Order: sequence, then C-alpha cells, then structure tokens
Amino acid sequence: MKISVIGTGYVGLVSGVCFSELGNEVVCVDKISSKVELLNDGEVPIYEPGLKELIAKNKEKGCLRFTTDLTESVQKSDIIIIAVGTPSLPNGQANLGFIEQAAMEIGKSLNGFKIIVTKSTVPVGTNEKIQGIIEANSKHPFEVASVPEFLREGTAVQDTLQPDRIVIGTSGERAKRILVELHSPLTDNIMVTDIRSAEMIKYASNAFLATKISFINEIANICEKVGADVTQVASGMGYDKRIGSSFLKAGIGYGGSCFPKDTQALIQIAGQMDYNFKLLKSVVEVNRDQRFNIIHKLEAVMDLAGKTIAVWGLAFKPETDDVRESPAFEIIEDLLNKNARVKVFDPIATENFKQSFSLDVEYANSAIECAQGADALCILTEWKEFQDIAPKTIQSYLKHPVLIDGRNLYSEMELSETELIYYSVGRPNMNKGQKEQSPILSF
Repeated sequence: MKISVIGTGYVGLVSGVCFSELGNEVVCVDKISSKVELLNDGEVPIYEPGLKELIAKNKEKGCLRFTTDLTESVQKSDIIIIAVGTPSLPNGQANLGFIEQAAMEIGKSLNGFKIIVTKSTVPVGTNEKIQGIIEANSKHPFEVASVPEFLREGTAVQDTLQPDRIVIGTSGERAKRILVELHSPLTDNIMVTDIRSAEMIKYASNAFLATKISFINEIANICEKVGADVTQVASGMGYDKRIGSSFLKAGIGYGGSCFPKDTQALIQIAGQMDYNFKLLKSVVEVNRDQRFNIIHKLEAVMDLAGKTIAVWGLAFKPETDDVRESPAFEIIEDLLNKNARVKVFDPIATENFKQSFSLDVEYANSAIECAQGADALCILTEWKEFQDIAPKTIQSYLKHPVLIDGRNLYSEMELSETELIYYSVGRPNMNKGQKEQSPILSF
C-alpha cells in the first residue's frame, strides 16, 4: 500500500518506518526541513533502539523516503496517517492546532478517494472535527479512522511490529477493510470499533497504567513504614492474572510525553462533561509527590546546603533520550534551591536535558566521574550501565557513603559488603550503613 505519514515525531517516524518494513511504500512528511535533511542523510533525531538500522534498510530498498512536500505525498498515497503532536495547553487540554492545520492541508491536497487515519492522541470527538475540516477544503471522497498507538519509548519498534492489539475506529466500510488488511501481518488481535470508542481506548489505557504506577508507589511508601518489601509485594500481586505484573515497579514516578499529558487531558475531558475524575486527579498528585521522596531521604542524613550531590539519570526512563516530564527536572531544581551543588550524568539524554534546563549544574562525562568526590549519589533512571557498577565501587568514589536509589537497582547481597547508607523505594534496611537509624551526618 502507498502511505503518507504526516509528522516525524516519535509516533510518526516509528510507525512510518515499520510500515515500510512490512513492504509498503511510505513517505514521511515534516515541515521542518532540517529534520527531513537529517533523515535523508541517514541520521535519526531521536534515540530508539533498532530504528536507525530499519531506516537505512528500507531507504535502500526504496520503500521509505522523507520529504517536506505534503501535497505531493498525499496525492500519491492511498492512506494518510496524521501523527503530529498534541502538546498540553496550560489548562491540561490537548492543543489541537497541529492536527487542525494538517487536516486543512490534507483537504486542500486531495485528488481522489483517501483514507485519513489519526494516530495522534486526541480527545474524544476530534476525528469528527478532522472530517469537517477536510470536507470544508475538498470535494473528493474520503473516510476517516482512528488507530491509536500504544508504543513504549525504548521498545517502540518492537511494540509496533509485535503489538498486543490493534484498535481501528471507523464507520467507513472501505477504511475498515483496508486498515484491517494493512495491520493483519502484525497481529490477529484487531478490534474494530466506532471512532469515539477508539479515541477513548487510548486515554483510558494510559490512565490505567499511570494508576498502576501511582498505586504501587503508594504501597511502597507504606512498606517503608511497616518494614515490608515492595518488590516482594509486587511480585506476589503480579501472579494474579486479574492484576498482572507489568507497571508494578516502585520508583520515583512516571514521566515522558504520554502519561503526564494524557492523564491531564482525560481529567479535562471529564471536566468538560461535568464529571469530576477524582481517582485520576489523585494518581497525578501521587506521581508529583513521589519524586520528592528522593529529597526527603537525602535530608534524613544530611543538611544539603553546600553539599555535592551526584545524579545518575536524566531521561524519564532507560533506552531513550526523551527528558519530557522527567522527574530529574524537579528533583535537581529542588536540590539547587536547597543550595546543594549538583553533578549529573546520563548515557544518552544529556544534550536534550541541557536544552531544557537552564540552571547551573555540572555535567560529567561518565557515571564514575559524576560520583567521584560527591557527598551523596541519587539514581533517577534505571540504565543498565548503572546497575553494572557494583555498590562497593560506588562507595569507593563517594566522599561520604550515601546512596539514594530511586529505582531499586541493587540487591541485599550486593549491598552486604558495603558501608553505604542506602535508601531505596519501599524496601527494608539492607546494609550495614543503615542498620542503625541514620542521623544527620555532620560533615
């Protein structure tokens, strides 16, 4: 099939590349000429394992190309996928400006029957607006469909090529038949529904996963008070098929481009319908507060003023350079406000963090350089590179043996040979440095 993908952000680029991998002819369109030039030169504007190799492979096969020419791409395609951004407005609502602009340009470009697919995350009813905009700008026939994405950054290529399910929302018979055919090589789990239900499925899925994360973090906080181990609690819960083990890993809360934006948007959608989504509001509040437990644990052992605090991890999760809504921003800002000196390191996301964070921090070139001479180390992202560094090695580089592990990277066995004052999330004391109550250190 001939496909145009409008927008080369995370969703658009990964989706377009994977559709070309299936043998379709794909053109990815973006207004930013520098991004298109970068992609045509074989470079990738985002870090996503496996993506660069697939781009090179399918460009060479002639199945994939990149352009700024939307009109030509639309006219030469059978399926038009809208994958532009829907960033949050200050009130939490989704900004549909890019969606509306894309719909208008698509309408003006139509030269025959097309299937218009929305893959961007949009509020319920948006596809009907898209249909109205296109109808106002074209006399050619078309059908609209909502096919939400369920990608995880860091495993986006795998998630696209091996999805749990495909949801297709449409009232068009041709769109239904063609889109089922397009996605059939990926999975047999294809659900066809009405457009509004498809739009809601995306928001409801992300809201539920965010709820699981906030729930297990609340359980972790209780575990710390009663002496239970949240990793064991989560494992025991996960064996229950009604619950499942995914997204039950305690830590410092969720971030990224999806969960924060989509939870706020769903709260706004509910509010516009005069419904108070109390549960989801609590999920957001718990997530916001959870990250500051890092600070509370540091302050339990030291006065932060004048201390050097090392931070490992700036991306909101491993295997991505995405720092959008990363807990690192607020944690580091709070440390600086408490007059601490902050050294940071991330294997991939440092440059993106620099572009978004203007306050004065020291950027290290390695994890060890970051930890060397610091009064304490805080781990904010569970990169494997960090887990491969033994706690005993970490202690040898720190000025004082204080490790705040926001991602529960280390086991009791690994910690047993250290004198670290070690705080994790939702687990009991596990080392010599913490067998007694930790007083505020005077140094």
